[in-house]
Amino acid sequence: MKRLGRSVLGLLPDNVAVPQYGDQDVRVGIVHFGVGNFHRAHQAMYLDRLMNVGLARDWAICGVGLLERDARMRDALRGQDGLYTLTLRHPDGTDETSVVGSIPRFLYAPEQPEAVLAQMVSPDVRIVSLTITEGGYVADPINGRNPEDDPLVAAEVASGLAQPRTAFGWIVAALRERRARGIAPFTVLSCDNIPGNGQVCRMSVEGVARLVDPQLAKWIAAEVAFPATMVDRITPVTAPADLDRIRETLGVEDAWPVASEPFTQWVVEDHFPTGCPPLEQVGVTLTADVEPYEAIKLRLLNGAHQAMAYLGQLAGFTYVDEACADPRFAGFVRAYIEREGVPTLTVPDGFDLPGYIEQLFERFGNPQVRDPLARLSVDTSNRIPKFVLPVVADRLAAGSSCPVGAAVIAAWRAGCRLAAQGRFILDDADATSLVTAAGGDRRDFLTQVPTLAPFAANPGFVAAFERAADLLERGGPDALIDGIE
Repeated sequence: MKRLGRSVLGLLPDNVAVPQYGDQDVRVGIVHFGVGNFHRAHQAMYLDRLMNVGLARDWAICGVGLLERDARMRDALRGQDGLYTLTLRHPDGTDETSVVGSIPRFLYAPEQPEAVLAQMVSPDVRIVSLTITEGGYVADPINGRNPEDDPLVAAEVASGLAQPRTAFGWIVAALRERRARGIAPFTVLSCDNIPGNGQVCRMSVEGVARLVDPQLAKWIAAEVAFPATMVDRITPVTAPADLDRIRETLGVEDAWPVASEPFTQWVVEDHFPTGCPPLEQVGVTLTADVEPYEAIKLRLLNGAHQAMAYLGQLAGFTYVDEACADPRFAGFVRAYIEREGVPTLTVPDGFDLPGYIEQLFERFGNPQVRDPLARLSVDTSNRIPKFVLPVVADRLAAGSSCPVGAAVIAAWRAGCRLAAQGRFILDDADATSLVTAAGGDRRDFLTQVPTLAPFAANPGFVAAFERAADLLERGGPDALIDGIE
């Protein structure tokens, strides 16, 4: 069977959209770190839409891989002329497949460092973007992370950034070279699911720069833009069945297809000193203030994901849609959203919050997406502090209770306890310390997990947490769900 590439586009079924442009028609204007499924289903998709109508053809993407596992993405894209398939899985079982071509170039930094720097220094590149996950940032005020404590940062700083190891080391090295050559700096655009991602990204870049050259750090602070963004599209990992589905429906091999839900949203702070693609032409919201949109998404969608991640797996569910098909479990998630999340929000004028919530449950219940709960529980030590704890903090500050939020933390602890017994997979950089904290008394989990420690001083929250933990231990997930007040 032939592999996906430019030469087979004419052989694909008529209902498969293909790029209306060739590599010779586009020029790289964006360098992106973290070319995974989400980036390919989201940012790259938006650029592909623009290019297909003759716009933004000087904003093609050059992907950059830093990690050993990124070599697989390099091979997949290079072997397919930078093309891949994106399939939108509609709830009624309909698939909508297109071929995306907005990433014509991919560089694997460990093998091509000179090419990476040259691409980033090119005046054509006006945006450097990132989807490196919550744990990829080397400065994080929520988790207390500092660049100087990161071993990869220490190694790249020791070499004077002659051999960058992190996305931020590469950004600083490229900005340093652009400054030396008199080339205007690019805009740095975080597309990760973290509160205030523009500011967190700025702190990471400036923090690395200060360790290398304090004057360079001052120049970056004065000259480089770090717009905030809010991104949304549920995009599971690629499963073997996804590859089989493409073979059967398209008659070609795609080494790494992407499947996602139909819904997509992108809200971007409109601050690009050297320009940006006309994203508003394809449904992106450009605004002066991203924060209200960001809070709605992070606290409701991502917070709900954390509410179901551990408890759903403890209850024996594998996928989000399975868990939400259970009315009692769905009621637990809805209680978190409506009773605890919503009261902490400031809703933008004209935003239909009840409609948004109903749409969330439609998305959660999409049986075609098959989003694994295990995906949602990866790096919980980064996710719960960003998505759930702000809700808890605001509720407590207002003198209100948050029994569902406390139950989410109790389920997290229960998962960590099972991990110690080999009965649960804990995919978290802090797995060792979490298992230790969960192995003691209930309150030890609050006092020994740094991001939870501030809540250990609130008697009401401690009581709700201990009650939830007790219900879980005595009666399991059913008892906890039934016992939510």
